[in-house]
Amino acid sequence: MSSDLLALCFEIPYARTKGRQLIESLPYLSMSMSSATHQSADPAVHNLQCMEVWGGNEGVESAFSVPGFDAWIFAQPFAGAGQGGDVHYVSMCGAGKISRFAVADISGHGERIGDLALRLRKLMRKHINTLDQTRFAQAINREFSNLSKAGSYATALLTTYFAPTDHLIICNAGHPRPLWYRARSRTWAFLDQEIEGRALRAVNLPLGVIEPTHYVQFAVKLDRGDLVLIFTDSLIEASDPNGQRLGEHGLLALVRTLDVDHPEMINSMVRDAVATFSGNRPAEDDQTLIVLHHNAADPPHQSLGEKVRVMATMLGVIGN
Repeated sequence: MSSDLLALCFEIPYARTKGRQLIESLPYLSMSMSSATHQSADPAVHNLQCMEVWGGNEGVESAFSVPGFDAWIFAQPFAGAGQGGDVHYVSMCGAGKISRFAVADISGHGERIGDLALRLRKLMRKHINTLDQTRFAQAINREFSNLSKAGSYATALLTTYFAPTDHLIICNAGHPRPLWYRARSRTWAFLDQEIEGRALRAVNLPLGVIEPTHYVQFAVKLDRGDLVLIFTDSLIEASDPNGQRLGEHGLLALVRTLDVDHPEMINSMVRDAVATFSGNRPAEDDQTLIVLHHNAADPPHQSLGEKVRVMATMLGVIGN
């Protein structure tokens, strides 16, 4: 396949530079693939199986594993309820090459919100195997808009990991930006797409606000040891005894003080630090945190052509 054709495959709106970087990395990555897949030996870790979809809107504290990632999740519904408005899902494709992490946060509390969360969970499960996340987001937005006539909306973060090339693809529907720890430089930053230094905010509205809504996505390449922290807005909306909110930049400053050598402890360290900031007052919303630790374990071998075809499908260049 010619370099011009490869470049065309990855020229998606707002992500041309990322696409070119991805193309440049593929020939080198193809020479280092092995047939081994990562499986945790710890019986307390949930190892996702082929075509499995795991998650919901209940409280949970668990570890799970997919090819390329060790991960930990903490989810706690507001006021000790059995189910809440935060919805989380993890899935893995049959070949063990594509994993998805989806988090949604429905506005409000109460029984009606819990019912909407259950319906949104069904929609996410229905569309979880749609490779192109922008189509996934559009489908959920369309159906959720029909469900939430009373004006409820949901923010959502859809992330897909392509193990053969170590790329994470992100589609953010009005959700708080994840935090990304880069092991190579030992620095934390927001995981966000910027165009000429300006964050992309004009599209990707929360689900249920406007139908139709246009969604875009972008890709980043992860190094071994990188961390991604996904969370719902209860963290950044925490306030100190004087009423000052933590905010995104406050959370970023907080995580920069954490010990990243023990990723399995990051969830609890973040919660403890936020609790200290807020004077140990109870959280005022559902709370969900997911820590992804990139171990870069290789999936079964895949040819360069197969990698390009699958990545082009996930980025929306070709149909599913």
